[in-house]
Amino acid sequence: MQNRWVLKQIDDLDKVNTLSKELNVSPTIAKLLLLRGISTFEEARDFFRPTLNHLHNPFLMKDMHKAVERIEKAITNNEKILVYGDYDVDGTSAVALVYTFFSQLTENISYYIPDRYNEGYGISSQGIDFAADNDFSLIIALDCGIKAIDKIDYALEKNIDFIICDHHLPGDSIPKAAAVLDPKQPDCPYPFKELCGCGVGFKLCQAYTQKHQLSEEPLFELLDLTAIAIAADIVPINGENRVLTTMGLARINQSPRPGIKALFDVSKRKDEPVTVTDLVFIAAPRINAAGRMESGTKSVNLLTAKTAEDATTIAAQINVHNTDRKDEDKSITKEALEMIEHNPALHKAKSTVLFQPHWHKGVIGIVASRVMESYYRPTIILTQSNGKVAGSARSVRGYSVYDAIDKCSDLLLQFGGHMYAAGLTMLPENVEAFQKKFEEVVSATIDEKLLTPEIQIDCEITLDELYSEKENELPKLYRIIEQFAPHGPENMTPIFILKGVVDTGYAKIVGEEHLKCTLTHPQFPLIKINAIGFYMAHHLETIGSKKPFDVVFSIDKNEWNGSTSIQIKIRDIR
Repeated sequence: MQNRWVLKQIDDLDKVNTLSKELNVSPTIAKLLLLRGISTFEEARDFFRPTLNHLHNPFLMKDMHKAVERIEKAITNNEKILVYGDYDVDGTSAVALVYTFFSQLTENISYYIPDRYNEGYGISSQGIDFAADNDFSLIIALDCGIKAIDKIDYALEKNIDFIICDHHLPGDSIPKAAAVLDPKQPDCPYPFKELCGCGVGFKLCQAYTQKHQLSEEPLFELLDLTAIAIAADIVPINGENRVLTTMGLARINQSPRPGIKALFDVSKRKDEPVTVTDLVFIAAPRINAAGRMESGTKSVNLLTAKTAEDATTIAAQINVHNTDRKDEDKSITKEALEMIEHNPALHKAKSTVLFQPHWHKGVIGIVASRVMESYYRPTIILTQSNGKVAGSARSVRGYSVYDAIDKCSDLLLQFGGHMYAAGLTMLPENVEAFQKKFEEVVSATIDEKLLTPEIQIDCEITLDELYSEKENELPKLYRIIEQFAPHGPENMTPIFILKGVVDTGYAKIVGEEHLKCTLTHPQFPLIKINAIGFYMAHHLETIGSKKPFDVVFSIDKNEWNGSTSIQIKIRDIR
């Protein structure tokens, strides 16, 4: 599939030059910073040196005083508190964080993760009944609840109060909870709107710590959980999230909790510093796998494990779940792609909505992502359980699948989510009507160009910017770019373009599918840069023609036989 290249622009070049001089960095670095909303020395200092002092006052969040007071009352009166969260990484990490923090202050606390299959997403009647049957009078709901109007009313009938800690978009009405913490509420003055559910839970614990003048160390020991949740939930890693992720990664690398260490041990990962990429592709899938294949409670058990022995046992079980999950999603993805292949109407459609009642509910989100990547259009994968059809949606860059689903809400029992990912449920008899209406909505609202994959390019550079005169020394550009980490939405790994490069004549295929070559440029014939293009063997003929070509790439470090150099990781070639 052909990619669409988009070179980001900065209209005011004076800003680039001014920031370059002020920071004593190259115009390339200045442009990268400006593209990330950083335009002053002070903002750059905070970006490169995030500290816990940059965290906002938690009491700026609407209802935070109410939330802390309600917890104080519960602890004082020996009420039983139930920490309730969604079964994904954000939800289970949030439950582990809030439970761990408040269990140091009261013994009357437990946690509850709803069953994905019997209860579904969010707050359930079964969960409230469990609380009532076991004399819990306060539920702290994490990563869910902002739309649970009827469920909160049901809890009030049973004399159970709720504190909602959510980060999803609210509906027209707000639940009648004792406190609702969600920075996305229109009237919430909290300055950073992009916290994940675990981040909101952290702010609750931070507020309690500040009001009671407790030591902050037990709170900061929980930052490893916020880092995992932020990385897994694909929220922007800027502002407060950058601070929480940076400090959380530092804790994971210095003194990981037993559960997190066990997760990485069981994955047989190389013994090197943990990065956001490791959280996304190693830790998160395994934490998610428990909720997909059995129960999210097992993930909380892992993340709250106190001994290495307990953690190792649970991590081994979760690793088996992850293997089973891989088999399921591979099989269902194959079936889904074949459905599209054999249906000419789906080839012309602007959206993809596929339904098979036997598909495993625990992996349909992963399948939706894989199908979306293959055909690049807003995609919803539906399955059936307990008499209802449940779906998971994923979208292309620049298009809100949440808004599109909202326009079909008359056919749904419930839905929720974000711009690029959402969940929904409906009655089986509405599937066909939903497929038709969703396609009509997408066709009427999507810009045609969004249906072509886009590579966003930060800067055009020249080959000499990737060169260092000193042997075994990395170029200054790369040394500074290393400090842009941790990466994620709003601060993705910088992507560059080199124009008019040529291969030195030694390009080859490695591992059957990957392209390895060395690039140079007629303007800088003495500079040669190693390059690797994963799954790009099909470009060998293009670059072997000895004609100049343009290459889009990120910069990586390569260590081999005691020497260190940079290599470029090719994203696309033209």
